[in-house]
Amino acid sequence: MLESFMVKKDSLKNVVKDGFVIGFKFDVRIAEYRGCFLSLHNGYYINIDGTEYPRGLQRFEINGKAPRDFDEIAKCVWEHWDYDDPGTVYVQAPGGLAPGRHRVGVMQSLFTQYGWHPHDEEMIKNPPAPGASVGGKQDAVYYYDMIVE
Repeated sequence: MLESFMVKKDSLKNVVKDGFVIGFKFDVRIAEYRGCFLSLHNGYYINIDGTEYPRGLQRFEINGKAPRDFDEIAKCVWEHWDYDDPGTVYVQAPGGLAPGRHRVGVMQSLFTQYGWHPHDEEMIKNPPAPGASVGGKQDAVYYYDMIVE
């Protein structure tokens, strides 16, 4: 069920700035039924047509604020991502994606918000790469067939 909810259909688009395609974006919802504080959002595992786009290339836009990297998001301890509020994932990729159909694999990385666990301190100091299970609601990569116009 979650896979049909998380990534918004038909939202995969190239991003153009000053006449140049600088990357791509797509819209997502949180994989947590009650939302969470934004600092618990650790980024995404993204694989499109066999190419991985690591967290360092990603920016996230939510709550009417400009896209931010996940190091900045980690400091947003009082900002909340409410359930069913869409956010936008931006990926820096010069030239973007070719027009046509793409196989998009996505895994959202959220830290657990159900109390303190012994491994949490290490996760804060050295966040795991998105794609590793970190106690959030998503424990697998979900795949979508999406089209860039």
